[in-house]
Amino acid sequence: MGEKILMKGNEVIAEAALRAGCRHYFGYPITPQTEIAHYFAKKMPQYGGTFIQAESEVAAMNMVYGAASAGARVMTSSSSPGISLKQEAISYAACAELPAVIVNIMRAGPGLGGILAAQSDYFQATKGGGHGDYRMVVLAPSSVQELYELVVDAFNIADKYRTLCMIVGDGMLGQMMEAVEFRDKEDIYQADKSWAVTGTGMERDHNIITSIYIDPEVLEKHNLKLQEKYRKIAENETRVEVFNCEGADIIVAAYGTVARIIKNVIKTAEKEGIKVGLIRPITLWPFPTAEFEKYADVPQAFLSVEMSAGQMVEDVRLAVNGKRPVYFHGRMGGMIPTQKEILEKIREILK
Repeated sequence: MGEKILMKGNEVIAEAALRAGCRHYFGYPITPQTEIAHYFAKKMPQYGGTFIQAESEVAAMNMVYGAASAGARVMTSSSSPGISLKQEAISYAACAELPAVIVNIMRAGPGLGGILAAQSDYFQATKGGGHGDYRMVVLAPSSVQELYELVVDAFNIADKYRTLCMIVGDGMLGQMMEAVEFRDKEDIYQADKSWAVTGTGMERDHNIITSIYIDPEVLEKHNLKLQEKYRKIAENETRVEVFNCEGADIIVAAYGTVARIIKNVIKTAEKEGIKVGLIRPITLWPFPTAEFEKYADVPQAFLSVEMSAGQMVEDVRLAVNGKRPVYFHGRMGGMIPTQKEILEKIREILK
């Protein structure tokens, strides 16, 4: 690892992508993630790559489809309503088994929403925002350092499984500045891309990239192939941080920015004789169900804290499977849960 550099989260995302071998970026400006595009516009020409500000979010994601079809490492980024516009092409790309990285620095919503921190796109990211039975690997960093590391990982996972990977952050994570330590050299997964449409030179049969399977038996067979791939991803790529859970009175589930707040709550609660544990999903999909199952009998209850009306809490309840009560505390509209109100909620649950 090299020296630490003070950088903004959004800029680290772009720098990490460049270090991971991304040479094609297509996007459309929307706050609070516009610095990603700015950084690529400035730096991509130095790498001999392609930066295009597309005419729309729809166009940007379809450009990703094209570049990924040629075997390139490619990325797009946006914020909530922009990600909504990309959904048709995301579904097409998932069906065509195209590796690519998508970044969503989430806004508050619904609708146009505010540019402050929120986590209300969890359903969209993990349950399939587009149509059909498909999945994306969804990585949720909680620091600028993790933004760097997980963006590199996302490109490797995408290539390894021929799948889409999404990085989800929020306005706070994208805009904050923290020290980040870059590696001297990235470990790049060398994928076999003999499937790509790179031109035959009349030396091999044509490759075909498609998401159109009209025959129901053929389409079902393709869907079963995708589901088997998702099973392997869930088996091999699930990531989670478990903190202070042994003998905990209550275990909190939180991800991203909110998980940072919970670690301070843990310190404060300890002074009152309350042991609070934290399970932080790093992959929102695949969801770390096994960790919740492992600790399901330990606490008196679980509490999911989110910047939403209650989305991840559904997966927590499924994972705990009725063994303990699961409570929820959330803020919306760009409001951030405070340590004080979370601790009050914990006291209320345990009394």
